[in-house]
Amino acid sequence: MSVEIKVPTLGESVTTATIAKWLKQPGEAVKEDEPVVELETDKVSVEVAAPQAGVLGPQAVKEGDEVEVGALLATVEPGKAGAAPAAPKAVAPEKKAEIPATPAPAAQPVAPAVESAAALPAARKIMAENGLSAGQVGQGTGLGGRITKGDVLGFLSQPQGAAPAAAPKAARKDDPREERVKMTRLRRTIARRLKEAQDTAAMLTTFNEIDMSGAMALRAEFQDSFVKKHGVKLGYMSIFSRAVIAALKEFPAINAEIDGDDVIYRDFINLGIAVGGPNGLVVPVIRDADKMGFAQIEKTISGFGKAAREGTLKLDELSGGTFSITNGGIYGSLLSTPILNSPQSGILGMHSIQERPVAVNGQVVIRPMMYVALSYDHRIVDGKEAVSFLVRLKQNVEDPRRLLIDV
Repeated sequence: MSVEIKVPTLGESVTTATIAKWLKQPGEAVKEDEPVVELETDKVSVEVAAPQAGVLGPQAVKEGDEVEVGALLATVEPGKAGAAPAAPKAVAPEKKAEIPATPAPAAQPVAPAVESAAALPAARKIMAENGLSAGQVGQGTGLGGRITKGDVLGFLSQPQGAAPAAAPKAARKDDPREERVKMTRLRRTIARRLKEAQDTAAMLTTFNEIDMSGAMALRAEFQDSFVKKHGVKLGYMSIFSRAVIAALKEFPAINAEIDGDDVIYRDFINLGIAVGGPNGLVVPVIRDADKMGFAQIEKTISGFGKAAREGTLKLDELSGGTFSITNGGIYGSLLSTPILNSPQSGILGMHSIQERPVAVNGQVVIRPMMYVALSYDHRIVDGKEAVSFLVRLKQNVEDPRRLLIDV
């Protein structure tokens, strides 16, 4: 008996996905729970497995198609590998005797149905909330010209009352030496959200520098015993995470967010840690990081890095952050201005450690120095708070003993 493979529930607020890659082709044998197709959502890639062993039947959709939750992807047929099962034939109407029939009444217009089906569910919801019609939004970028959530958000981001373009932009003529590659759904989402953050937040960045001598000495002194006891190395990320947590408790506005005309303050800290994956940068979240010690934070970050490289991060691990940390130093970055991870109000950028001459007690000495950058939403965070936050972070990292006695 054949079993259908459908698009699974993809997580809160995720209603559509794109067929990224078919891992099995019609006629190939599949095992129970063996991945057969890879879906790409706004947040992460998801593999859909076969519900039973058998042979993969006809594919209902092709790579690049956009599908909704619950849509049919393919079927698994009983049997062994071999020729691809024939696609289900459309039921043709039986031939009637050629006897003149009474003319049927004129078909009713179907415009309303087309209007309703022209947009995907998430897009229809936003259109209804904003009193928009499919005609106003225009041609969609989804499968068959259907309007996607991104199309509606793009329309809403345009200046109201802007005059329509006189003529569509002429198609770009590619050079034979160029290669055109379609952006992945994840990359398009990253681009859209970063642009939304720039458009909505009053974003500002302030800088400081940290002498890493104290943190390096701490690691050198306790690394062996730390690894022996906890099975993971003591890294700079846990030191910075604990230093950030202490500073956020002192300056809670940087851990808050704006919701309309309200400010939402939190009595917890969920740290987003930016990690690089095969499909781009993702920011998994350490929930209740303020309740964790150095070892637990290091283990969690290590697990996130491994999952990101293997593409096994779960959707619920990528949401709910209240503040983010990104470390461009691992790629050699000396200085940067990180972009907010909306709706968060702050993000810390770490950078590479370089030996530089600095003045200490009237003497010029060589010290391992790191520039740090705090980007923040100036609508909720004042400059004094931002600068004070970085000063406290600097103190905590330069003398990690402060974290142990909470001063």
